[in-house]
Amino acid sequence: MRAHPAVGDSLIAIVLLALDVLIYSLFVAFPVPGVATPPWYVGLPLIVILLGVVPLRRKYPLVMAYWVLVWTVPYVASGFGDVAFSVAVVSCIALYTVVVYSGRKQAAIYTALTLPVSLVHQLVQYPDDWIVNTVTVVLALALCWVLGEFVGARRAYQAEVEARLHLLENERHQATRIAVAEERERIARELHDVVAHAVSVIVVHADGASFAVRKDPDLAERAIGTISDTGRSALSELRRLLAILRDDTTDDSAAHRGDDGGDGQSGVGGEGARTPQPTAADLVELTDRIETAGLTVRLHLDDGIDELPAGVSLGVYRIVQEALTNSLKHAGVGTRAQVTVRWDRGRGRDRGHAGSVLIEVEDDGAGRANPVLTGDSAAGGTAGRTASGSSAESAGPAGSGSAGSAGSAGSGSAGSGSAGSSGSAGSSASGGNGLIGMRERTNVHDGTLTAGPAPGGGWRVRAELTVRLGA
Repeated sequence: MRAHPAVGDSLIAIVLLALDVLIYSLFVAFPVPGVATPPWYVGLPLIVILLGVVPLRRKYPLVMAYWVLVWTVPYVASGFGDVAFSVAVVSCIALYTVVVYSGRKQAAIYTALTLPVSLVHQLVQYPDDWIVNTVTVVLALALCWVLGEFVGARRAYQAEVEARLHLLENERHQATRIAVAEERERIARELHDVVAHAVSVIVVHADGASFAVRKDPDLAERAIGTISDTGRSALSELRRLLAILRDDTTDDSAAHRGDDGGDGQSGVGGEGARTPQPTAADLVELTDRIETAGLTVRLHLDDGIDELPAGVSLGVYRIVQEALTNSLKHAGVGTRAQVTVRWDRGRGRDRGHAGSVLIEVEDDGAGRANPVLTGDSAAGGTAGRTASGSSAESAGPAGSGSAGSAGSAGSGSAGSGSAGSSGSAGSSASGGNGLIGMRERTNVHDGTLTAGPAPGGGWRVRAELTVRLGA
């Protein structure tokens, strides 16, 4: 009935019609003194006309109500009201319908028109009992009004609940989409960090090995070994990151395969997918790998740096990794870099604030000093290294060079001056994925990031991350 309310209303009309026909037949079969029985060809059409609009009461409540009110007059005037009761029931149904579907204002107008018609009916047809009958009519209409108010309030409450549930569902979907977008952005940053670092190291060692393969086979062998180790490490991290993109069903099935006696190394259940994220404590290993690529690195770490929260610690590692990778690619072999990570455990702004971490990565640009630039030229020179150091990934071999003079050629575009300014015209606005990734990591931790030429030559990256307990 709820799915097809017109069917239920039609059944009500049919039942009322059957009862009126039955009562009319009884009065015809057993006449009552003082009660006139009108001809059937007058009364039955009036009953059908009155009840014919009941199935339409939900769709057209006002039309149904006033239709009943208008046809009540000839129905009563014909005397059929004495031998049938459907007019009274339909009038109550009409008032109830108006209260529920049209509101109190329309219901009040309809009641104000119905009461005079009922009063005249009682005065004309029942002059001796009009008071009692009128009170009965008023009580019946009042009951229908109250019932309509109750059902209308319940319908309004259900509509409000459904609207709120729909809103909450939309908000949940929106929050899910935002979370997915943020996760994809995080994965993109991680992929860039892993690929850019690994490819840079591999390219440098491959170029060096190609030059040393005949003159110094041992050095070439060590370079190839480093390429192999770096590639395996990068593949392990890539497997872990790509495993995040798989759905929960795949995760569960892979885990079950590992528990059932399989090798447990393939898919998400493999060991590669469970490799922990790097932290600030892994900077020593990172600098060792960078030094094997030909970049001399001096590392200064504060005591207790391994106690940083996981999120901050990962941000520190990735920022240092990106900065050293850029130095290796664009300053070339023979460059000296210095990495400093300090944890300032100040009093903080609140109880959850545990100071800040200062990260400084500076290289000497292989001994080449930056010219002093002012105005737009300085901005252009800075943007040149910024763009080439972050977004020009395709300049791998040329940018990194070989173990010899090719590295210096690569750093020529990394330096300042007219070459840096002209080469950055198209990409200085974006800053490349590398700097964007570092900037996003600092923003996540309410920090700041500055990158640009150092006064004495080379390049400097300085970042400060806010440390919060539980971050």
